Amino acid sequence: MSAPVLLVVPTLGRRLDFLQQTLDSIAAQDVAADVVLVTPRDATAARDLAADRGARVVDDPGSLPAAVNVGVATAGPDHRYVNWIGDDDLLAPGSLASTTRALSADRGRVVAYGACAYIDDQGRHLWTSQAGRWAQRILPWGPDLIPQPGMLVRLDAWQAVGGVDASLRFAFDLDLLLKLRRQGSFVDVGTVVSSFRWHPDSLTVSDRTTSLDESEAVKRRYLSARARRLSWLWEQPVRVATRAAAREVTRRARQRSRTENTSG
Repeated sequence: MSAPVLLVVPTLGRRLDFLQQTLDSIAAQDVAADVVLVTPRDATAARDLAADRGARVVDDPGSLPAAVNVGVATAGPDHRYVNWIGDDDLLAPGSLASTTRALSADRGRVVAYGACAYIDDQGRHLWTSQAGRWAQRILPWGPDLIPQPGMLVRLDAWQAVGGVDASLRFAFDLDLLLKLRRQGSFVDVGTVVSSFRWHPDSLTVSDRTTSLDESEAVKRRYLSARARRLSWLWEQPVRVATRAAAREVTRRARQRSRTENTSG
């Protein structure tokens, strides 16, 4: 491995068409990236696909956050930046060029991120999450508006905080970001850098209440004792806003599906 970027793709190997699109979006980048596919031993088709694309394969340890950590643990001396991307998400053209350029411009920056397009199963655009610099300012108490697909993390900062918390099910990306805030600054690159596929079996889409509960618990870890006592003041409004945004994206997805069925 010799590329500056290491990307981990955890997959159970059940969505090969999406996985292929994910790998294609990485291969099409202007900046080279080494890919580590973390997948169960019996996911032979996914392993074959990884071999065809020159990706390294690591056995799935049994959970998504653990898979992310196992993948990043394979980083070599030439790797400077890391992230993971879901097996149904996509990097936008020029994504890695934008994020690596932003991080290399200032050693004090530990995370580069951009906007994220929400797409449906057919790849049709539903919504664009584009919070800009406000995303990092409200992260400790508000909704997590930093899109995990497409962000990039400086490897030494990742290692300094110990990676993601494998005891979490949903909010391990939020927890990682809150830890990384203590290591340096974040930068918004100002462009769309990824696509998140919104469909019924997406992890956070399918269990929104549990995800919100865990997110609130994670944020409290990093609040002062006084702020924790007052957190009820903003937690409910944030929860309402998050649910409203999710309902709107779901409405758009259903509307697109109905339109497609009617026109077909």
